[in-house]
Amino acid sequence: MKKLSLLLLIGLILVTPFCNAQVFPKFDESFRLKQLEPPKAKVRIVLDTDTYNEIDDQFALVYAYLSKERIQLEAVYAAPYFNNRSTSAGDGMEKSYQEILRLLKLLGKSPEGFAFRGSDRYLEDVSKPIRSEAALDLVKKAMASSRDNPLYVVPVGCITNIASALLIEPKIIENIVVVWLGGNDLNWPHQKEFNLMQDVKAAQVVLNSGVPMVIMPCRPVVSHFHTTIPEMQYYLKGKNPLSDYLLNMTIEYSGGHDYWSKVIWDVTAVVWLVNPSWTPTNLVHSPVLTDQVTYSTDQSRHFIRMATSVNRDAIFRDLFGKIAGMSSK
Repeated sequence: MKKLSLLLLIGLILVTPFCNAQVFPKFDESFRLKQLEPPKAKVRIVLDTDTYNEIDDQFALVYAYLSKERIQLEAVYAAPYFNNRSTSAGDGMEKSYQEILRLLKLLGKSPEGFAFRGSDRYLEDVSKPIRSEAALDLVKKAMASSRDNPLYVVPVGCITNIASALLIEPKIIENIVVVWLGGNDLNWPHQKEFNLMQDVKAAQVVLNSGVPMVIMPCRPVVSHFHTTIPEMQYYLKGKNPLSDYLLNMTIEYSGGHDYWSKVIWDVTAVVWLVNPSWTPTNLVHSPVLTDQVTYSTDQSRHFIRMATSVNRDAIFRDLFGKIAGMSSK
């Protein structure tokens, strides 16, 4: 009897972290599967980005803005991050916001009503949102959307702003589709990937909410999306002020190392909306994210999509072509 009671207690402890205090709307799995179908027409999106974290977010923002044949970019949100390029999560968010402003200037786009500061810290409680400009704008835009015309939410950093928006207004899960660059493949030994491990609680909120979700796993999928300085010089050098900014930024980030290549991770989340065939996905049951930062499987969970590969050459051809083809400002 004591052994049985102990097992029940352990089970309760293990399950408790995955139960959000907030109650999210329930809908038929058929509706979720419909929302998860690769888009066939132009879509409306918001991009949530830790833009100054390294150099891939800049390419993702530029690609989303220049892919006007498939994407209507409605807002850009600054996400928090903390590494050797920031002094705190809040400092990382502010540095990202300032980088967004620099990129928008090169793109000739006004930031007014378009660029928003996000959270200055990570989620501390799975039931308590952080009310930032970004989270509140997302709620506003999502509530103005509908099941038939969803807003695609593309976070390419830690998912704090999106989790907070879901906690502020749970009903928005019916009107949005989240496309996240974060975590690793289901069969990878751990999920200690930068975007996910920065805010595990936020990732738990989103994965448990039931929101239609597509994930670009970093390893071993997106980790194949490499470029090099010589390749970038060939396609981007001298084309326009924006291309030179991106090239010089990458050269500086490389530290001048020979034989250096770089994964441009975040572009792939945007790619799924530009041409889904370049990032094929499978339907899988939403994993349970444990406090040990691993995935646990549960076949009774709702479905999400997860990318299985990337067409590296096709994506870079489109990305570099759009950047190089942009008119000089």
